[in-house]
Amino acid sequence: MAEGITAMTWLAVFMGGGVGSVLRFGLGQGLRAVEVGSFPWAVLAANVLATALLAWCAVTGAELWGRTSPMWFFMTVGVCGGFSTFSTFAWDTLRLWQDGGWMLALTNVAVSVVGCVAVSWWVAQITS
Repeated sequence: MAEGITAMTWLAVFMGGGVGSVLRFGLGQGLRAVEVGSFPWAVLAANVLATALLAWCAVTGAELWGRTSPMWFFMTVGVCGGFSTFSTFAWDTLRLWQDGGWMLALTNVAVSVVGCVAVSWWVAQITS
């Protein structure tokens, strides 16, 4: 194993991935009740929230736990990795495009990319 990576690190990533996936599923179920139209609001929300959490963990979490601690890996690789949904984002965007919603597809790409970069910058600014 790489230096600093232990069996506990692997377990932390595994457990965090489960937590993140359950959070993503819960968010999707919760937003399904208020979804309007075919725009993938739950995926966008999960990606922006996971990005904000990852930015916080990268700045503040690194100071709190250290970048080699199991907790850091639990939160960044595990929870954020399980919570973010880039593969679902890509599939939903393709589905929108194929269904003739090219404007929605392009909007989804623009808002997701710009939104996630902006929230990363903002969280890094307020936590550093």
